[in-house]
Amino acid sequence: MKLLRVGTAGSERPALLDAEGTLRDLSGIVPDIDGALLADDAALGRIRSAAEAGELPTLDATGLRVGPPLARIGKVVCIGLNYHDHARETGAEPPTEPVIFFKAADTVVGPNDTVLVPRSSVKTDWEVELAVVIGRTARYLESGEEALAHVAGYAVAHDVSEREFQIERGGTWDKGKNCETFNPLGPWLVTADEVADPQNLSLKLWVNGELKQDGTTAEQIFPVAEVVRYVSQFMTLYPGDVINTGTPAGVALGQPEPKPFLRAGDVVELEIEGLGRQRQELKDA
Repeated sequence: MKLLRVGTAGSERPALLDAEGTLRDLSGIVPDIDGALLADDAALGRIRSAAEAGELPTLDATGLRVGPPLARIGKVVCIGLNYHDHARETGAEPPTEPVIFFKAADTVVGPNDTVLVPRSSVKTDWEVELAVVIGRTARYLESGEEALAHVAGYAVAHDVSEREFQIERGGTWDKGKNCETFNPLGPWLVTADEVADPQNLSLKLWVNGELKQDGTTAEQIFPVAEVVRYVSQFMTLYPGDVINTGTPAGVALGQPEPKPFLRAGDVVELEIEGLGRQRQELKDA
């Protein structure tokens, strides 16, 4: 299923995109799309049954904002340097264990919402990423197979980053990762049963119409199953938590000087095979 949330920011309603591309209203069946829903097999079953029976009312998508596909996100766990080609382009040694950092849940915005370039920023960068959404409480998982059984679905994430804040200002990466609007998510939460192999997805990103990133999750150093298993050794993952699993080559940081960092007025578009497409215009904060 392709689950999403539509409407003005803070007042989104749950919806489903059916196989014919028609937007369907879920508000008569479930109050929202969040961790509680993803952990409730009966509620998910009611959605499937209603969709298959053609019982869901249609929604007019004209002019309707698409919000983040998940409400009340607990935490956003991020994996750094998780693609072989990205490590090569930045001159970094591939990590021997996953690099973990966090984004605050309040960085998450809709897939087509405005992204704000922080005040004093000169190195705002782009990163298309596969987001993993947790559907079952996960702690101390023992295998990749067990880890994948705890995944509710997948989504497109844009891990916007300010490289000066991240790398040159001391301390952890978090200063360059948690600026306002720095995690567009969506348009859809695609349930795991529709993603046959999370290690066989193409990822693309364009800036002002120019293709910058053209990669595949096959390049991940630590695949999705290992990422979920590994993270569960250090923290409990709850339904509705999100893991951003890293970005392929092609970011501004890896380009020759002068590096083409983002500015107000730029337009970024990104997509992952089967998971939908995002588009953001950048403005100054």
